[in-house]
Amino acid sequence: MNGAQSARLPDGRLHLQHGPIDLVIEAFGPSGEVMLAYGQASERFGDVLETLVRELALLRRPLGDAYPLLQGPVARRMAAAVWPYRDVFITPMAAVAGSVADEILEAMVCGRTLDKAYVNNGGDIAIHLTPGQTLRAGIVADVDTPAPSGFALLSHERPVRGIATSGWRGRSFSLGIADSATVLAASAAAADAAATIVANAVNADHPAIECRPACDLNPDTDLGDRPVTVGVGVLPLEVVDAALECGVQQARRLRMRGLIDSAALSLKGQWRIDAADAVAAQAEVG
Repeated sequence: MNGAQSARLPDGRLHLQHGPIDLVIEAFGPSGEVMLAYGQASERFGDVLETLVRELALLRRPLGDAYPLLQGPVARRMAAAVWPYRDVFITPMAAVAGSVADEILEAMVCGRTLDKAYVNNGGDIAIHLTPGQTLRAGIVADVDTPAPSGFALLSHERPVRGIATSGWRGRSFSLGIADSATVLAASAAAADAAATIVANAVNADHPAIECRPACDLNPDTDLGDRPVTVGVGVLPLEVVDAALECGVQQARRLRMRGLIDSAALSLKGQWRIDAADAVAAQAEVG
């Protein structure tokens, strides 16, 4: 395994990469503070992957009645994020991308004077905002055409510091058929775990939906032989509506439990929003 790589992108952002972890980072503030923040992020990133690998067997294990006793700081973030969903099948791996983003962001801002910053781990984003600052985050539904379908405007006053997206066309396997399920939550780890749960809930029984055992696609998957979606053909509008409604109901349950702030779901060009202020949220998507 090659070591952790750190480089500056042409536009000045920081790029950190190690194995499957690929981060794009940007900080805003005095140039000296930004440089120090980038140095702190790079230093903290160095052993993240190795530390996760040491506990990989436990991280791939489904939750049970006992809280998982993990040692690494990122692993502990993962366990905390998925613990609220222990009544269904879930492993700490459901929150790995968001947890890495949170860990690097925390190291990056420690002791620094920054206006705002973000760590983007393949679309799972940890966010830092100071009073008066805002961040406009794009929501991408179609991975083949990675242009934003809408935007979420975040402010310091809004209790959102993490965004994550899940779906059958993303980097990870999904038990559902959502093209995308984007969740806003208090942290990237919390958003990552919740996005998995919400995306899984967007589902239907239809011949146009193709599934295969996860282990046939990746022998190392934490999903075992559970059927994951590998194709979604043409669906009647009523099937699309029903599948999205299942996802919205799940998102609403999570929001009422205080686990998420809001969610935006897409399937076959159709969108559904769950948010406390649904009118404002609908204006941001489409």
